[in-house]
Amino acid sequence: MGTLLTEQTCIPCSGKVPPASDAEVAELKPQIPEWDVISVDGVQQLKRAYNFSDFKTAIAFTNHVGELAEAAQHHPALLTEWGKVTVTWWTHALNGLHRNDFIMAAKTDTVAHGLTSDITAPSHHSD
Repeated sequence: MGTLLTEQTCIPCSGKVPPASDAEVAELKPQIPEWDVISVDGVQQLKRAYNFSDFKTAIAFTNHVGELAEAAQHHPALLTEWGKVTVTWWTHALNGLHRNDFIMAAKTDTVAHGLTSDITAPSHHSD
């Protein structure tokens, strides 16, 4: 395996490059084992839910992920609830997944682990 995803930087991405191939997804997915590859209206996405003990910690996590996303100019869908944040990454310009999504998913995990030891067991299945 090459460089860890958490050590990589997102690259600007236009709609002119193809989405990640099945082989690329298979290569990158082991670095983010808690994430699910889902399909929404035919668009592949990465999705993970993080559980927290209260809303204050959940909103702090949401804000940290927002800052990370803004710095990278790559933005996820974030659903913040009491004690739970669901993060979904995909590349809108491609209507699918790109290496950037895997990089940001790995960095999101780093934010979660660094934020608090108050994270309960991760939930990565849809309700």
